[in-house]
Amino acid sequence: MAQSRSNNLVVPQARTALQQMKMEAAQELGIQIPQDGYYGNMTSRETGSLGGYITKRLVQMAEQSMSGRQ
Repeated sequence: MAQSRSNNLVVPQARTALQQMKMEAAQELGIQIPQDGYYGNMTSRETGSLGGYITKRLVQMAEQSMSGRQ
């Protein structure tokens, strides 16, 4: 059965930066990212924490960008 993904990137060139951000966030939170890419063995709490943390950082980056600070 083929997997479909609804979270397509608007800017595909950002994939590497987002992957790096995910790794940094996981390290800061003490979460081990599965090397095989299968997240089924992770708890909802771990994946939710990781997603929430990444979203928080992206919002902070956008706010800084919009305010003219870098």
